[in-house]
Amino acid sequence: MVRQNHRTQTFTTGTRPAGWSGISTMITVSHLTKKYGRLTAVDDVSFGVEAGSVTGFLGPNGAGKSTTLKCIVGLSQPTSGTATVFGRPFVTLSNPAFRIGVLLDASAMHPGRTGRETLITAATVIGTPRARIDEVLELVGLTQAEARRRVGAYSLGMRQRLGVAVALLGNPRTLILDEPANGLDPQGIRWMRTLLRDFADRGGAVLLSSHLLHEVQLIADRVVMIGSGRIVADDTLANLTARHENLEDTFFELTTPTSRAQQGSPQTGQAA
Repeated sequence: MVRQNHRTQTFTTGTRPAGWSGISTMITVSHLTKKYGRLTAVDDVSFGVEAGSVTGFLGPNGAGKSTTLKCIVGLSQPTSGTATVFGRPFVTLSNPAFRIGVLLDASAMHPGRTGRETLITAATVIGTPRARIDEVLELVGLTQAEARRRVGAYSLGMRQRLGVAVALLGNPRTLILDEPANGLDPQGIRWMRTLLRDFADRGGAVLLSSHLLHEVQLIADRVVMIGSGRIVADDTLANLTARHENLEDTFFELTTPTSRAQQGSPQTGQAA
């Protein structure tokens, strides 16, 4: 089956949430620390995600990426520090799905429900019109026939598309996505890249955690790198790749423990 790239797809504008006007930093993480007993998973992490931009969030396995994302969306309570969306903790937002769309684990969706039933349930919970379901199905490239299939029969790539559809149901202004390209074929990866770039170009903010460094290099405006729970770089993509030909070389230089010891303080810079 040939899937169409939705380059010309328009995101509906909807009504901006109260307090949205004038806010340029959609996500703010400030001195965030998360400990599990004696283990410090995240250690004094600070960064921001700006409107109209894609921020890549990179780090090796176990570096603290997922823990940080969970703290941002209220699934984990920080030991100290803060994480806010639109200037407020996620858990205090009124109907957050209209402000921020989240995809942390596409495999967590109920396998016995169809794709459409999954979207109907989510739409009912957040109070969005049923008409929005067909809009997001088209946006993520799932056909009506595929939407009638049970999620348990979906490939990983189809689950990722459905997860993105759920995240977009409330027409949010911010997206937080953890490895959304997992299971996607090359055409699907290009579709994801186009979707997120369009979302940001229309004024949205994207925080994208991914191991696909080449893809992050193609889409990101800014990159935050974390290693062993600490921020090792927070800078524009252009600045981070100035010393190397690609983001991959920069990543390994900054996230390898011996390299971090030699580098000292994190590499930071002002947003372009």
